[in-house]
Amino acid sequence: MAETCDILISGGGIAGLTAAAAFASQGFSVICADPAPPVTERDAEGSDLRTTAFLQPAQALLERCGIWARLADHAAPLQIMRIVDAGGVRPEPRVVKDFNAADISDQPFGWNLPNWLLRREMIARLAELPNVDLRFGTGTAALFTRTDEARVSLSDGSQVTAKLVVACDGRNSPMREAAGIPVKTTRYGQKALAFAVTHPVPHENVSTEIHRSGGPFTLVPLPDYQGQPSSAIVWMERGPKAQELLNLAPEAFEAAMTRRSCGLFGDLKLASRRTIWPIISQSAQRLNGERLALMAEAAHVVPPIGAQGLNMSLGDLRSLLELAEAHPEGLGDRQMLAAYHKARHNEIMLRVKGIDLLNRTSMLAPRPLRDLRAFGLNALYSLAPVRKTLMQMGLGVK
Repeated sequence: MAETCDILISGGGIAGLTAAAAFASQGFSVICADPAPPVTERDAEGSDLRTTAFLQPAQALLERCGIWARLADHAAPLQIMRIVDAGGVRPEPRVVKDFNAADISDQPFGWNLPNWLLRREMIARLAELPNVDLRFGTGTAALFTRTDEARVSLSDGSQVTAKLVVACDGRNSPMREAAGIPVKTTRYGQKALAFAVTHPVPHENVSTEIHRSGGPFTLVPLPDYQGQPSSAIVWMERGPKAQELLNLAPEAFEAAMTRRSCGLFGDLKLASRRTIWPIISQSAQRLNGERLALMAEAAHVVPPIGAQGLNMSLGDLRSLLELAEAHPEGLGDRQMLAAYHKARHNEIMLRVKGIDLLNRTSMLAPRPLRDLRAFGLNALYSLAPVRKTLMQMGLGVK
């Protein structure tokens, strides 16, 4: 006999856990399944050392579903986004432009948190909700749909019948594949190193993105670590170079990353192990199937530029939530899911293309093209209305 629920969420990453909290706090019964147990300690094997910047609209959603109260004390505000072009002969700043949240808002652009901590606090919030059933160590194996329900087989042999299946199960989504929804994938030959550092020069809540070649080198503020200013770094490079860096002894790696940071924060010191991730861009042909909604990386993957990835995912969730609340009796039906696709698909495609262009620009190696990039940054920044629009678009409010 199959269990029943309103919504089955495939995937218990940050997007899936947020979706579980959001739907459950609106009274829907939720089962959330993920094959991997979550790692919720910073220095444990397998912990996710990347960070997530929740932009203003995402923070409002987290507040609404009772998660933000658990996160606020751990969050580092992002008041200024600084872009540095260091594409000259030597790795040193030649163009530095600050985008200040005060120009468009009385709040910061967003708040940065480590992913391992997000998992810990989100799971604690979900434990307070009686209508959520978390199934860690259990994946989704098969999907069978009819016009009025979906039946999902889980890896432990059980079955769940739901009105709506939400696929938050990553770039190789089993639910998307089961529904036969095609994806378009772009590979850049890049990888990203993610790790935490301490540094003598305070970050002053400035997120700094340094462009040279191979991809951006981004320092995102974290709360102090062991009494020292601390930042999360995402260092994107062409694959072989990234692998070389990963294999360097810690002292040699620290020297390399201090050079790549143009010395802006003094000598950088590793404050965590190093992790490495492949960089791709990917988008699903459609966001809906019968009784199925794709969101987060099942729907779209972008390079980690401008804090867009998870914030796009929470944009998906806001749309789904609004549709579910407006017509709870039609949860998961054809009309609701067609409306979801229509609400999100064009914006997603626009952002995927925009971030693809930014990434290709950041990878430029030939000197004349790097000079052109610096000129373009100067020109865009000099036009106040353009600068303001870019910031609003970055927040997802335009």
